[in-house]
Amino acid sequence: MSGSTGGAPRHWSAHVPGAEGSSTFDLPEPGTLVGAWTAALIPEPDRPLLLDPSVAPSVAPSDGADGWTTRGAFLDRTAAAAVRLHAAGLRPGDRVLVSGPSSVDLAVAHVACLRLGLVVVPTNGSYMEAELAHVVADCTPSAALVDHDGWADLLQALDGDLLVATTSLDGLGDGAATDGGPVLDAVGPDDPAIIGYTSGTTGRPKGAVLTQANLLAGAQAVRVAWRWTDADRLVLCLPLFHMHGLGVGLHGTLLAGASAVLQAGYDPDAVLDALVDHDATLFFGVPTMYHRLADHERVSLLGGLRLCVAGSAPLSADLHRRLAEATGAAVLERYGMTETVMLVSNPYDGERRPGSVGIPLPGVEARLDADGGEILVRGPNVFAGYWERPEATAEAFADDPDGGDPWFRTGDLGAVDDDGYLSIVGRAKELIISGGFNVYPREVDDALALHPAVAEVAVAGVPSEEWGEEVVAWVVVADGHECPDVGVLRDFARDHLAAYKLPRRVVPIDALPRNALGKVTRHELRLPD
Repeated sequence: MSGSTGGAPRHWSAHVPGAEGSSTFDLPEPGTLVGAWTAALIPEPDRPLLLDPSVAPSVAPSDGADGWTTRGAFLDRTAAAAVRLHAAGLRPGDRVLVSGPSSVDLAVAHVACLRLGLVVVPTNGSYMEAELAHVVADCTPSAALVDHDGWADLLQALDGDLLVATTSLDGLGDGAATDGGPVLDAVGPDDPAIIGYTSGTTGRPKGAVLTQANLLAGAQAVRVAWRWTDADRLVLCLPLFHMHGLGVGLHGTLLAGASAVLQAGYDPDAVLDALVDHDATLFFGVPTMYHRLADHERVSLLGGLRLCVAGSAPLSADLHRRLAEATGAAVLERYGMTETVMLVSNPYDGERRPGSVGIPLPGVEARLDADGGEILVRGPNVFAGYWERPEATAEAFADDPDGGDPWFRTGDLGAVDDDGYLSIVGRAKELIISGGFNVYPREVDDALALHPAVAEVAVAGVPSEEWGEEVVAWVVVADGHECPDVGVLRDFARDHLAAYKLPRRVVPIDALPRNALGKVTRHELRLPD
């Protein structure tokens, strides 16, 4: 599909069945994520809510079965954890870095922070010291709740005043209140809830500040569009530092009063076992996961689910068709980002088109920039701005030509067909999305350039059936050296970069392509024939 819009308007709004024409929609009372959660979970407190990944699979559980945390127990645990955080000196507005393998403890810590009015900083557990140091220096957290080997010592070395504990709150004392204790769920819709770090095209990763209302709008939009109810059970193997796993998977489960089987990592057999063992109805994954499921001998089990959702990276049309042939069901692809939660989705009812991310969700307005086809969006889900980056925030928004609210520049280029379906056709920014994770090219360049055999280097993403995009490094070899192979460069850079940022291929090149100002033009990098 070309970059033109065909017969579709350059500005179009949600037309999800059941919410036709709704450029705005009502948020659940009281307009905050935590308030809506408690309202959804208080009824029927004995119903199962979350299954911890440490519990062995069993037959489909009944209410209160071993291993399941019920709604009432979850609310009680989050309230008790909030009291302990308050007793440790944390107050509304304080930032708290939270990171660990998926578990009920992690979900409790996350929700407890939000109920207390703290600002959660979800952090990728594969970050290396330099990446973690940037987050700590940028948002200056008051505390960190982490479950990764070596992180406690590393964090305290980075900031000696930082309060560090595990997500089960080991290290915080007994939680005795000295001032009557905190008032829970007292935040307002516009209060910050999360700072999600996202890579741009220049500079270091920026912290996108999402309010209680932003996160509620994002979860409510998919709850409505995907017909998510308290009867659903999600198999959730996506990490809980990522918007897909956290802002959609966990937040949506709590808002719908549904239930979820948490898994600490991705294993196709474990996913397929859980679908059967726990009577699952939903599965959310990134294209890399679906790629590995497509060739599995039990892939047909996906066809028994009410809904399979793909996102965080493009799902190829070929993989979409393979899955449909193998399962008898069409995966629903959607489009979102850290700054906006969810934006666009293929319809639950109606055609789910391969190669398209669908139509705007309820509450979301979208248009294509007339100058280049960049996707611009606005709505209650769109973030409040970047943490202490007023210039970056200003650059991220475009004025409305009709004098309305400004539009957020996604950096993605789109095309809209006559039926209003959006396809992502490229990126105005240089961001690489590999396996559903954002990779900032310059950060990888800087790490690889430290190798003595590398005179110059530029990385870019190339299409990959498995990863969405692969990180490829084009290397100008230093005099007197041979070009290091990919294994050598990956091993060299492991101390500087998370594993998903490491290159998967190395291409020797005589000179990097540059424009008249000397800037590397990554879009001109080509793989050899």
